[in-house]
Amino acid sequence: MDTSPDLFTSLRPRVLGVAYRMLGSMAEAEDVAQEVWLRWNGTDRAAIENAEAWLVATATRIVIDELRLARRSREQYVGIWLPEPVPTEDADTPERLHEAASDLSVAFLAVLERLAPEARAAFLLHDVFDRDYPEIAGILDKSEAACRQIVHRARSRLREERPLHVVPHRTHQQLLHAFADALDKADLKSMMALMDSSAQLIGDGGGIVSSFPKPMLGGARIAQLLFAPTLRRRAELRMVAAFFNGRMGLLRYFGDHLESAMSFDTDGEHITQILVQRNPNKLARILAQQPLALR
Repeated sequence: MDTSPDLFTSLRPRVLGVAYRMLGSMAEAEDVAQEVWLRWNGTDRAAIENAEAWLVATATRIVIDELRLARRSREQYVGIWLPEPVPTEDADTPERLHEAASDLSVAFLAVLERLAPEARAAFLLHDVFDRDYPEIAGILDKSEAACRQIVHRARSRLREERPLHVVPHRTHQQLLHAFADALDKADLKSMMALMDSSAQLIGDGGGIVSSFPKPMLGGARIAQLLFAPTLRRRAELRMVAAFFNGRMGLLRYFGDHLESAMSFDTDGEHITQILVQRNPNKLARILAQQPLALR
């Protein structure tokens, strides 16, 4: 087996991918990758038959321990917890973008947070990272039958809590263009027309900035909420399209201040959900990267 330092470097994105999807925080995922690196250096690598499998297993076990320790702090989180949005490049093709968005979107990660750590791990390892049940059983120290049942239940719960609309990349982008344009023109009627009547808005302020303590329901109410700043602070307001978590979203600036990152779910015709990340600590990574221009 190749034991060069470059081997870990080449596989580090996979370690980060597992850790970020489970934790919803890239900062925490990077800490996990560092711990995996330390254990990798302290292991007899010549005895490891499959480096990727070893690294994924080690990362998964570390993350499960982290989630168990963090459960209390997350339960005491002020307001609604949403994942940290992570900047991503636009995909080369609509197919690649859909592949990324299906398991990386903010909405998907937010629903994953409701699963117990082992259920989250088993589901991601099998349905996202294509690990087989014998490998998952070894990682979780459970029988293959138990792992199959865990994945089945997790899949059913995710399907119930977040019905999946398969929306082409271009359609999603066109809807966001239209919504951003209506917002820029302070066209409330057009904004309301683009919202599903039963849409919901969920915000995360982390107790640092104000946000709603529970989801806001109703497309008309949400449109009016987002429309209000165009009346009071229109000269300062700026909407910028950016790609994060595998799909296009909108960044809302007031002057040079990044106020929020908004992720959208649509059914192909209307916006069905908006997830608004306002916690400054979770916006730092996006703020550090020049947002991609609308195109």
